[in-house]
Amino acid sequence: MGNRRIKWHIVVFLAPAVLVYSAVMVFPLFNTLRLALYTEVDQARVFVGLDNFRTLFGDPIWSDAFWNALGNNFWFFFIHMLVQNPIGIALAAILSHPRLRFAAFYRSAIFIPTILSFVIVGFAWKLILSPIWGIAPDMLAAVGLKSLFAPWLGKEEYALTTLALISVWQFVGIPMMLIYAALLSIPEEILEAAEVEGITGMSAFWKIKLPLILPSIGIISILTFVGNFNAFDLIYASQGALAGPDFSTDILGTFMYRTFFGFQLQLGDPHMGSAIATGMFAIILTGVCIYLFLIQTRIRRYQF
Repeated sequence: MGNRRIKWHIVVFLAPAVLVYSAVMVFPLFNTLRLALYTEVDQARVFVGLDNFRTLFGDPIWSDAFWNALGNNFWFFFIHMLVQNPIGIALAAILSHPRLRFAAFYRSAIFIPTILSFVIVGFAWKLILSPIWGIAPDMLAAVGLKSLFAPWLGKEEYALTTLALISVWQFVGIPMMLIYAALLSIPEEILEAAEVEGITGMSAFWKIKLPLILPSIGIISILTFVGNFNAFDLIYASQGALAGPDFSTDILGTFMYRTFFGFQLQLGDPHMGSAIATGMFAIILTGVCIYLFLIQTRIRRYQF
């Protein structure tokens, strides 16, 4: 009877969270998968199986747009992995130094952009980088580098990288705080033992601290992957739904938005939009499974 009461208590306490999560996450997910199997003919919904996916990957117009958006997504993710996460780790290592003064102020200052709205960040950086009224040309001129300025958001070869770096600026505080917490959780006994052996400074970080925080780095990497492949807001706020110039900043999120809801002369098609969303889900699920079953098992031995 006692065990049965405990189980009922668990059900009662979990029920509200499960219902809310099912209503806002599980049901929309399965409904999206269902919509991807239908199309609309003469204002009637008709089951077509995998025809929408055949169109998405087989039709030259659709497939070119999809692979362009997917390639841009991978580049967006690559910039975050190459720039954001190493900088976050370096900042966490610096801020965790016990002799650093005003560490709390630095942590707060670096983390503040994370809580800003995407609309504010996108619009503000669009103003900053504007060649007409932006302050970027004057700032570069002040240090003698005005010749390096270019309308980065207006050039196809630079726009996506520029937006990725803006996103790095906004979210570098998240890996910094997660790694900072991981560094603080390392037992002092281990560091003291390493110090007795003469392992201090940068040597201690590379040989002792870094292997111990690898699980946290793995979690940050998979969160970065999921977040980047769900990205939409910053591109939309700064470049619009067309993700210009000439779709050079188009990612799966903006491609799905235009297809599902329509934009300007493009009519909305919820069924093709759902097919794109299903493809996004499959890509993210594959990445998460690779991390869980191949990578996490290898770094688990570093956990306490």
